Amino acid sequence: MSRDASASVAFAARTTKETIPLIAIPTDPGRSWLKTLPARHAAWLQAQGAALDKAGLVILAPDENGAVEAVYFSPTSHAGDAWHLAHLPGALPEGRYALDDTKLDRVQATQFAFGWAVAQLPDQRYQSKPAIKELRTLVWPTHAVREEVLAWVEGVIMTRRLVNTPAEDLGPAELSNAARELANAFGGRMQEVVGADLLSEGFPAVHAVGRGALPSRAPRVMALRFTVSKSAPTVALVGKGVVFDTGGLDIKPRSSMRHMKKDMGGSAVALGVARTLLEQGVNLNLLVIIGAVENVVSAGAFRPGDVLQTRKGLTVEVGDTDAEGRLVLADCLTYAGEQEPDLIIDFATLTGAARVALGPDLPPVMSRDAALSATMAQVGFSVGDPLWSMPLYPPYAQHLRSSIADMGNITEGFPFAGSITAGLFLERFVPKSIPWAHLDVFCWNPSSRAGRPTGGEAHAVRAVATFLKGWKPSKKGR
Repeated sequence: MSRDASASVAFAARTTKETIPLIAIPTDPGRSWLKTLPARHAAWLQAQGAALDKAGLVILAPDENGAVEAVYFSPTSHAGDAWHLAHLPGALPEGRYALDDTKLDRVQATQFAFGWAVAQLPDQRYQSKPAIKELRTLVWPTHAVREEVLAWVEGVIMTRRLVNTPAEDLGPAELSNAARELANAFGGRMQEVVGADLLSEGFPAVHAVGRGALPSRAPRVMALRFTVSKSAPTVALVGKGVVFDTGGLDIKPRSSMRHMKKDMGGSAVALGVARTLLEQGVNLNLLVIIGAVENVVSAGAFRPGDVLQTRKGLTVEVGDTDAEGRLVLADCLTYAGEQEPDLIIDFATLTGAARVALGPDLPPVMSRDAALSATMAQVGFSVGDPLWSMPLYPPYAQHLRSSIADMGNITEGFPFAGSITAGLFLERFVPKSIPWAHLDVFCWNPSSRAGRPTGGEAHAVRAVATFLKGWKPSKKGR
């Protein structure tokens, strides 16, 4: 799995005489600012007939011969630093550009450069006539952390493309191939348990959810290990890999099923976080665990009312076959805990309730340790990949009850706080001695914006990777 060369060619090391300056229009572009500009530029800007304080402006100022001499721009509305420049490449002619970056700090410069690159890497694999375009080149902003920018791009693009891949082309086996490719590229080891072997190897809930699929799309659990050293802390990244979710026998309506190829987004994010960290050589041992299944309607599908065994030994009554992701994660989280890592983080496109509460761009993060989730959220906002800390409110766990099993997979008669109760379900399968965080990600852009086209999105990849770069295990606990 080689680095996407196109990401690096979006940048240049130095300016040349042909380099075109990118000049940010201030929030108050009055006469005093215009007087600081070359007279022909000021006249050109004033002749555009548009208010210069408008968001998303891209104005090409010509020289005396009509060639582009400078670009004046304003960021799109509510873009944030990560997308500050994302609207520019598509509006500019081919060439080399440089930003006046004297006032940018390291965090801003890194985000600006990331947005510039990722905006030029759309997923065109399924287009018969892709809009092939030469990349616009940006001279590296002075304080941008180049390795971080390129690692972010690799992790984000990998995640987006996995999520975008139609289920016809990305079943459990193909998701396994993507994971193995990552392991091979970075010297990792991969173990895999497939099909009926899940029962003998202690993954009964994963098997139950995926047993109705075709043999060629049999369920599986993958474990990837990337070991830096015995002394380095170990982080387990656990991902929900439901390659397509019909809802099972509790079948979804068409409108809800339309984009369910993205229900493996949690596994894509886990792999994307791992790649972002591996690209930077971070001093962490990584364990990536993925439960890959297809939740189908078939004669072999698990049913409402079934009582499932789990790896932990807890029994779960199925109140809704469309709450299948938490069943897959139950076994995977138990296995992760058995490996005794220093931290467990799971990622899952788990609940519509999270979208109702926070919308498509703001994934909730929750933990038994409120300080952990709050810190992760703070880091996410600092790098323009926002998360929101949500409470794991213990009293709500009482609603995950069953009259015949240890617990239910949904809250019967309590149609509230669905994202929190899903997190509380998962908590039962994580050892209390191990710090743990759960992210309920959406992994989809319902509309197109600069740098964020409609389709698969890598929510939380940059946030979690950045958090883990600076994370140290607590000296107290374990």
